Amino acid sequence: MSLRSQLLKGILDGCVLSVIEKEPVYGYELSKKLQEVGLGDVSEGTIYPVLLRLQKNGLISGRVQPSESGPNRKYYYLTEQGKESLDTITSEWMQIVNPVHLLFKGRIFS
Repeated sequence: MSLRSQLLKGILDGCVLSVIEKEPVYGYELSKKLQEVGLGDVSEGTIYPVLLRLQKNGLISGRVQPSESGPNRKYYYLTEQGKESLDTITSEWMQIVNPVHLLFKGRIFS
């Protein structure tokens, strides 16, 4: 497993919660939204186990709703506990990313 994959695995719950906080989404849509921001290596096969775990832990809830184009879809919503968890993840992430950014500042990337 690449370093990028390991880093992403560690922060993926926060990324998923962050997308769901903005608006309820279904699994495929969530995968596309993550890809749109540059996380193209997050596949649907990765997303669904994360969604199941987050739901089991009470951080999100799922509701099946009719779709305008095709079968019903399960949309995921952030719970109050999920909002609190996202706040914690965001705070902890910033405690890591800010110092690392300072260390890497000035490096030339090609």
